[in-house]
Amino acid sequence: MHAMILAAGRGERLRPLTDTTPKPLIEVGGKPLIEHHLERLAEAEVGRVVINLGWLGEQIAGSLGSGDRFGLEIQYSPEPPGALETAGGIIQALPMLGSGPFLVIAGDILCDFPFSRLRHLPDEAMAHLVMVNNPAHNPDGDFALEDGWLTLDGAQRFTFSGIGLYRPALFETLTPGRRALRPVFESAIGRGQITASLHRGYWSDVGTSARLDDARRAWPASLDNS
Repeated sequence: MHAMILAAGRGERLRPLTDTTPKPLIEVGGKPLIEHHLERLAEAEVGRVVINLGWLGEQIAGSLGSGDRFGLEIQYSPEPPGALETAGGIIQALPMLGSGPFLVIAGDILCDFPFSRLRHLPDEAMAHLVMVNNPAHNPDGDFALEDGWLTLDGAQRFTFSGIGLYRPALFETLTPGRRALRPVFESAIGRGQITASLHRGYWSDVGTSARLDDARRAWPASLDNS
């Protein structure tokens, strides 16, 4: 199985830190965010990892190289100035991700979810999303979860973690270019094609300076021992 890490964002809310350091290379627990993902992907016996590159992407490629030291094969998908957003980045990288289901992980999260749990999709599903309880910055959640399937409306709403397993067919008919991921989800959810599970372990969206500080404080207890 192949995987993709989304790493092309500008990290506006973490400026000025991200003026000189791309967000995936910001350190928590003594190593860059993206390295935590790579180590967990290696543990899950993922072979190839595609990383899209945008703002200061040359630093990411220079830091990670070929992936040999992680026991992985890393390939890079450079994007034009301004990047392609989440779905656009995935669409561009599809030729490198193979014909089977592939993992996608947001490069700016920290999570102790075991990637090895994401291996298979029901025949009728186009994707499986890992959901988490709603954090303070997203109190209303993103989608409802009912009997293992996502719905657009419902009483039990949760937040998308940034971790998902996708079939290439979810993206193959979409026009290349800048494209957000949420409308792709909404369309597939409306057709009853996305399953989901709730992760109750550690998760953080390291999107602001305050949340970065929180993640650095929480790291030893929540992640090193996972």
